[in-house]
Amino acid sequence: MPRAKPHHTQREQWATRIGLVFAMAGNAVGLGNFLRFPVQCAQNGGGAFMIPYFVAFLLLGIPLMWIEWGIGRFGGKYGHGTTPGMFHYLWQHPLSKYLGAIGMAIPFGLVVYYTYIESWTLAYSFFSLTGKYAGIQTREGMAQFLTAYQGGTQNEYFSNIGTAYLFFVITLALNFWILSRGLVRGIEQISKVALPLLFVFGLILVVRVFSIGAPDPAYPERTVLSGLAFIWNPDFRTLTDSRVWVAAAGQIFFTLSVGFGAIQTYASYMSKRDDIVTSGLATASTNEFAEVVIGGSIAIPVAVAFFGLQATQDVAQGGAFNLGFFAMPIIFQRMPGAEFFGTIWFLLLFLAGITSSVAMAQPLMAFLQEEFHMRRQTAAVLVGGLAFFLMQPVIFFLPYGFLDEMDFWIGTMGLVVFAIIEVVLFVWVFGSRKAWKEICAGSDIRLPRIFYFVIKYVTPFYLFVLLGFWLIQDGWSVLTMSHVPKENYIYIWFARFLLTGILLLMILLVRIAWQRKHVIAQKVPK
Repeated sequence: MPRAKPHHTQREQWATRIGLVFAMAGNAVGLGNFLRFPVQCAQNGGGAFMIPYFVAFLLLGIPLMWIEWGIGRFGGKYGHGTTPGMFHYLWQHPLSKYLGAIGMAIPFGLVVYYTYIESWTLAYSFFSLTGKYAGIQTREGMAQFLTAYQGGTQNEYFSNIGTAYLFFVITLALNFWILSRGLVRGIEQISKVALPLLFVFGLILVVRVFSIGAPDPAYPERTVLSGLAFIWNPDFRTLTDSRVWVAAAGQIFFTLSVGFGAIQTYASYMSKRDDIVTSGLATASTNEFAEVVIGGSIAIPVAVAFFGLQATQDVAQGGAFNLGFFAMPIIFQRMPGAEFFGTIWFLLLFLAGITSSVAMAQPLMAFLQEEFHMRRQTAAVLVGGLAFFLMQPVIFFLPYGFLDEMDFWIGTMGLVVFAIIEVVLFVWVFGSRKAWKEICAGSDIRLPRIFYFVIKYVTPFYLFVLLGFWLIQDGWSVLTMSHVPKENYIYIWFARFLLTGILLLMILLVRIAWQRKHVIAQKVPK
């Protein structure tokens, strides 16, 4: 079948190159930079984690980012802003567009639960400013505060889920208001404001953390520098542990937002002359600065200074929420200016979250606009309404593992599976030489040829190994629900049903869109 000519219908494009980089960086810089990264460091040996982290960054993260930018810009030439159309032009086979439907199901599925978590950060910034949790001095107390906020129990702070629901509605409405304004007036504009503000907040917190010293004279060894030493001094013995390497590779997926399907949509709004190589590097560098320099200089160092190294590791074992929502509010209360620093910490998280969530909602928005010719405002109402409806079980079944189940299948397994699909299609089916040419087209710098070898062989091998280890370590136990209380089985199955429904909905939309194209093509006079 001959390849169609490039699409010449006017599509939205980024107004400026800096706007593109800010939007892409906003997509990448999310809650994982400031919550998940410090926890992964603490759980996996501190400095030892950074070695496989940077290896994965070079061999997995950067190549995948270039691949996704390349696929996106290539698809944009043919008028497609989502992976179904892009994959169709990479591999003109009836199956290709349905594989691309996964690239819409993953980001929309993430919106369904990520936006609710994002709303917590907005709520906590308000609670910090008003001193609502002032006086709670234990992690157990902060855990009960969050549980009551989520509607899991009642206490003197919250009698029902009403407050959480209000902040959820505000957050969801704000996301889709931004999306309804368009690419330049909405996404690009919010990215230009939110990302610099995020860095300002982050640097304020870093300066404050570094001014602490040893807060408790009884423990002079508990300092911020001790926390930094824990992050950067590697214990080479832990490098023989495969789990450390798998955790590092997993963090790269989260931190660069590769495998989500959102980068391709953003890249589709580039012109054919735009530079993928340097823009991708600028985006990745901005993200790494946010994660390693800012994210790595706040939570772990300040926790070590106040709690000690062992207690910080114990906190981290409880996960990202333990560190971000339990430990950090307690720490800020022990510092002068508690309300101010607590507020900007949670506002930092909120800004990181919203620039990511609008990116994840954009693929389905773009699909409805391009394939069904919807107005952006109409698409925003429909996608926002669908997200609101599907978020209800996430909100009300949260205590029963509903959100965690969705996060595993979308935010862990789904990312790797989709990354494997797109690498195989772009590099092996479309062709490695054509893929390399697409990536390098318009570049201001000459990309070293070694990356051709990395993209063709090393990155796919890395992905298959990562998927294998995840299946061995977690896949079977999650699939069989071996760690789930029997009374929660029904909620886990409901979560799986919801995920399957989202995927089937995307496949159905793709099928309808292609049938419409076929009907229109038949009506066009030859």
